[in-house]
Formats: sequence, C-alpha cells, structure tokens
Amino acid sequence: MAAGAAESWYHEKESAWLYGVVAAAEQDAVKRALFGKLAAAAESQAACWQARLPEYPQAPKLVYAPSLRARLVARLVRLLGPQHMRGALAAMKLRGLSVYSGPPAPASHAIPTTVAEVGKRHSSAGGKLRAAVFGASDGLVSNASLVMGVAAAGSDLHSVQIAGAAGLLAGALSMSAGEYVSVRSQREFYEHQMALERKELAEYPDAEAEELALIYNARGIDIDEARRISQVLLSKPEQALDVLAREELGLNPDDLGSPFAAAGSSFVAFATGATVPLVPFFAGLNGTRAVYWSASLTALMLFAVGIALSLFTGKGAFRGGMRMLLIGGGAGVAAWAVGKLLGASLVG
Repeated sequence: MAAGAAESWYHEKESAWLYGVVAAAEQDAVKRALFGKLAAAAESQAACWQARLPEYPQAPKLVYAPSLRARLVARLVRLLGPQHMRGALAAMKLRGLSVYSGPPAPASHAIPTTVAEVGKRHSSAGGKLRAAVFGASDGLVSNASLVMGVAAAGSDLHSVQIAGAAGLLAGALSMSAGEYVSVRSQREFYEHQMALERKELAEYPDAEAEELALIYNARGIDIDEARRISQVLLSKPEQALDVLAREELGLNPDDLGSPFAAAGSSFVAFATGATVPLVPFFAGLNGTRAVYWSASLTALMLFAVGIALSLFTGKGAFRGGMRMLLIGGGAGVAAWAVGKLLGASLVG
C-alpha cells in the first residue's frame, strides 16, 4: 500500500512538472492559464498522497526527479510545441489536451449535459469508407506498377501472373498487419488511460470535476457554470468515464474499432484494388493484348478512385479523377521504364 501511494505521488508530481513545461511552451494565454491551473491541481493531489504516507509503516522517502521519458517529452514539447506532441502528452496522462481539437468555444456555447453532447461525436462510417477507398487505391497503384514492370522486363505470362499474385498477397498482408498493430495499440492505450482515470475518479472525484471545469473554462465558459455542469456530468457513473475520455484525454471511444475487423477490411480493400490489373493476365489474354487491357482497366479504375476520393476532399470529381490518373499512371510508366532497362519487352 505504501508503494502504491508513493507511486501515485510520483505520478502527480511528474504530471505537475509536465503541465508546467506545456504552460511555458504554450503561446496562447488561455491555454497557458489552463495548464498552469492543471499543474497546481496535480501538485495539490500529490500533496494529498504525501499526507497519507505516514499512515503506512516503512513509508519510502519521497524525492522527485523527472524520469528520462518525461525529460525527453519535455524537450520535444519545447522544440515542437505542445499541439504537435498531443499523443506523447496523452500517453504521459496529461489532461486538457482536447483544447487542441478545435477552436475555443464562444462564451455563449452551451456546455454539454449528456454524453451525446460531449466532445465531437460523429459516425465513423465515413472514415471507414475513406479508408477502404485509400486501401483499394494503394493496391491498384502498387500492383499495377509491379505488373507493368515485370511485363516490360520481358517475363512470360506465367511469371507475370506469379509476380502479380505475390504482390497482391504481400501487399494485402502488410496492410493488414500494419492496421492490426495500429488499432490494437490505440485500444491498449485507451484501456490503460481509462483504468487510470477510473482509479482517480474513485480516489478524488472533486479534483477530477475541477479539472474538467478548468477545461470548459479555457473554452470561454464562465468558471462557475463550468463547475456546475462538470459536477452534473460526473455525478452519473455510467457516463463519467466517457466524458473524461473525450474532454480530458481528447479520445473518442466511438473511433475505436476491432483490430481484427480493421485488419480484415484493409486486406480486402488492398486485394480488391490489386486484383484489377491482374484480370487480363488470368483471362486467357496473351502478350500485347493482356498488357493493354491491364493498363486500360487500371486507368479506368484510377479515374473512378479519384472521383470517389473527391467526395472526401470537396474538390471537383473530374479534377480528382484526372489527378489520380496522372499519379497512378506516372507510377506505372516509371515501373515500365525500369522494366525495359532490365530486358526485352513482353510485347516487343
């Protein structure tokens, strides 16, 4: 128990030290004041833990010195600025980072009173669709370039088929593994932060409510009103952790998905795109006809992908299609040129 109290004391001291670093590096006066107040709140919580230590036999002597990790994060904060180090600061369990998610709220902004109104709740369907389009685009461009390069090098039909199939499988597996690791790491980070938040909420709920109120105050809300609403939000256990995740950590639980689902969707998206340039080579076409059909199908799909991406960029559909066609086509031409340098052309 004494070791646990000492660990909690050290954590609060480190948080206070880092809050001070962030406040010193912050150019915005409102945000600087917020992190200064959060530093004071962390110091107050550290003092509470220190006061409890005499209750335990053989209580350790408390001496604070920033850890190597904290010193490294602090150096990067001073160099790059707090906003660019939000991920690392969140991993160090600093609060108030949601102020970097968007512009401060005006004084007339209504404070949320339910989880449905907290943070930036949004459907992740659009994000999943965009990820699928990008995955298909990656598969299309990379495998088309591979196939064109191998064909230009003078390889026979069977060699092109093997290279294309291997490129499809290798690329899809690589995308799938990368997406799994990314989503899994995000979930582990969230679960770790929530475990710490749950512990702190049980230990000192009033301090957590004050931290939340300070965040709302930094967005332009009157401090008394912010304190009232934060008390209301945290008074409901079923929503308290969700509120703290969004407002203190800047995390949106709705954005967390299954690592296996993310890996599977990435595999399918990449494989779908990578299949397109291979179709002519597995459809009984030979030599020149297979290459021309593959290039034509790839160009058509590149234009279609560009149109699909324009839905997310807000740019014109034709412009988006042409841009994607030029980018993907350029990659294919470059691969073809490299292949020509390595041997006689398949269609020569």
